[in-house]
Amino acid sequence: MSLILAVTGCSAGADTSATGDATARGAIDVWFSNNAQEVAWGRQVVQAWNAAHPDEQVTAQQIPAGQTSEAVISAGIIAGNAPCLIYNTSPAAVPNFQAQGGLVPLDDFADGTSYVTARSGELGAQYRSPNGKIYQLPWKSNPVMLFYNKTAFAEAGISTTAPPLATYTDFLATSQKVVSSGAARYAIFPSPSSQFFQSWFDFYPMYVAESGQQLVVDAKATFDSDAGRAVAGLWQQLYAQNLAGKEAYTGDAFADGTAAMASVGPWAVTAYQDKVEWGVTAVPTRAGSAENQSTFSDAKNVALYTACTNRGTAWDFLKFSTSSEQDGELLAMTGQMPLRQDLVREYPAYFAANPQYKVFAAKAAHVVDVPNTPASVEVWQTFRDAWTNSVIFGKEDPGKALADAAAKIDDLVNRSRR
Repeated sequence: MSLILAVTGCSAGADTSATGDATARGAIDVWFSNNAQEVAWGRQVVQAWNAAHPDEQVTAQQIPAGQTSEAVISAGIIAGNAPCLIYNTSPAAVPNFQAQGGLVPLDDFADGTSYVTARSGELGAQYRSPNGKIYQLPWKSNPVMLFYNKTAFAEAGISTTAPPLATYTDFLATSQKVVSSGAARYAIFPSPSSQFFQSWFDFYPMYVAESGQQLVVDAKATFDSDAGRAVAGLWQQLYAQNLAGKEAYTGDAFADGTAAMASVGPWAVTAYQDKVEWGVTAVPTRAGSAENQSTFSDAKNVALYTACTNRGTAWDFLKFSTSSEQDGELLAMTGQMPLRQDLVREYPAYFAANPQYKVFAAKAAHVVDVPNTPASVEVWQTFRDAWTNSVIFGKEDPGKALADAAAKIDDLVNRSRR
């Protein structure tokens, strides 16, 4: 597969939303992320397809550079030259892309609903849009868990096999011990920046674990609650006691040894394997994490874009690339969890050979994603602004900040639904 900038199967600048035929076949183009492992996976899946479909060739490239992937995709929708499929579609951006008229409902295909349901099971239901349609195929998740540096923990006199991290009290005490011992400068160091998605790696995994809820449910914010305030209170203490870093950081604080813990998913296994002797456990809750406790999925999905004319080929290629065989290749090549039912039972040989991933596969059955709600990105930005101002930098009481953000989000979501 050559990663080139050519665009085929689309008509630049044209309104193609009504011209696509669910049965039309021919050449299509697709975009993958710029993750090296995903690019390698994409190369082999395209080669396998093209070898068997000489009249329905797929041309692939990495998503073009831009400020964010979402901005690049949005611009492609506006210009009418988005590709047929993008294997880097953020669930948070789907409502915006849908509002732009940029997405094809997978329900348009005779087997669309049945395919998504059979592959993802009940987990797939959270990706439906409020109108009941499916505008994204749940593809892969990176269930967020708590990585810890065994070397730093040992230096601080903390167990490396069963560290006390399950409750907020334990987590705070362990954080204090790591820092006071000098084993690491910070206990944990998620990015303190104000980008809308940064709350997915500090607040949201713990909130999901504590409440089992999305940020917004039935057009109403959920986080102005005991659970939301408890999570905010924990992080407020971490920042107030300088156990979490507030400054900008270039690089990876966990990989560098600056922080002793990190809240990330299984993609990090290969990133850390030669740098940190790590262990992993569930994110903490007030009462202590249970085995089936939920966490944030950090999923990336696949969407089919309205600029695509050869939608029959695009749908067939989407099914081919998310088949049991190709999901197995994705797992083997990237360590990321396909949003498929019963992963351990489906791929026993892989998990026997790679036992360090079994904990993530088990957690992948208990993931909660961002809410599929109108103005989703704006919702998250509203929350993030309140969080950084109050919890991180202490300029406002977190309880008041959460209440004010919830009211703003309720208004934003309801205005966007009209």
